[in-house]
Amino acid sequence: MRIVIAGSMQFAEKMFEVRDELRTRGHDAFFDHELAANFLGKTDDAKEEVKIQQKFEDNAMERFWKLVDRADAILALNYDKNGIPNYIGGNTLLDIAVAYRGGKKIYLYHPIPNLSYRSEIEAMRPIVINGDLDKI
Repeated sequence: MRIVIAGSMQFAEKMFEVRDELRTRGHDAFFDHELAANFLGKTDDAKEEVKIQQKFEDNAMERFWKLVDRADAILALNYDKNGIPNYIGGNTLLDIAVAYRGGKKIYLYHPIPNLSYRSEIEAMRPIVINGDLDKI
């Protein structure tokens, strides 16, 4: 299966790890590794600066949505962030919505977070894999 990996770029290191794990399971897993590589080894504050630059100068959102169009499914890596368990931020929510609109399968690495837009995520009927990549 062709799987695009989404999530906060705070988790860029994990994206590479999960991509490699999915590939060992026979999936064609990918994300915008060029943009993600700019986050490796940086502090959280530095990563925030890179995010802003990429959104405005590199058209990061549109670039990612084009990857979603090429995929069969999206896997959102929703790790804990800023004290919020299973965090799904604004960009990842948009990425999931694009996948939903395109009829793609939607997988969440962890359960749906308790955020104000929880019902919107639930309505897109994601499959929660609870960290078990064999469930894809």
